[in-house]
Amino acid sequence: MNILIIEDEALAAERLQLLLKQYDADIKVLGVLESIEESVQWLQKKASPDLFLMDIHLSDGHCFEIFNQVLIQRPVIFTTAFDNYALNAFQHYSIDYILKPVTAEALGAALNKYKAMAKAFTVPDYKNWTGVLASDSSLAKYKDRFLAKVGPRTFFIQADEIAYFTADNKIVTLADREGNRFIVNYTIEKLEPLLDPHHFFRINRKMIVHSRSIEQVKPHFNNRLKLSLKNLKLSEDIIISRERVAAFKKWAEG
Repeated sequence: MNILIIEDEALAAERLQLLLKQYDADIKVLGVLESIEESVQWLQKKASPDLFLMDIHLSDGHCFEIFNQVLIQRPVIFTTAFDNYALNAFQHYSIDYILKPVTAEALGAALNKYKAMAKAFTVPDYKNWTGVLASDSSLAKYKDRFLAKVGPRTFFIQADEIAYFTADNKIVTLADREGNRFIVNYTIEKLEPLLDPHHFFRINRKMIVHSRSIEQVKPHFNNRLKLSLKNLKLSEDIIISRERVAAFKKWAEG
């Protein structure tokens, strides 16, 4: 694994290198860069590493300026003494956001996450996929429409018209993108495997949302995220539970 460290504090950079070696002696640190200018120059001349360790506050500004000047399409572990840049980090291939001082446990967990996600950053070999797709009848098939009720009336709702599903006790309702709500005869647990995971995500124990309905993502207290939906207003805040935040970030990257 090749890692590039972008960190303007010498002691912090040394600590990161020590923790990396403790985690895996085979990790190669390609360099330690201290500024936006130095990082941009390095990336313009050399191939991107497998992974970035990037401090947010650098000697000449915020590290997000680097993304405005060079194309970075590799995962980033952000390190910072501040907790108010999580949303910006999330928009730039972030796989973790570690508050300083960086501990061995926090860095190890982030690196483990990178390893688990590594296949997502590798171009698949499509050569033999045609035959596999043609012969594999066990491939998952997701529901493309639902029967939903309002009083005695029953409607067909196409999956791509759905904004979200939500549970209130044992009653599960479907909301379309115009805000119309219908009762469906499923639990949230039974719905989840029926929905295409490319489009739908379960943000907490009682709600599943469609990607097209999400308008904005905001940081929320206790390391959670808050969603706002397009043209839809709910009586309660839409909160992504803390244990689902990492999976949501991965899903949001597509």
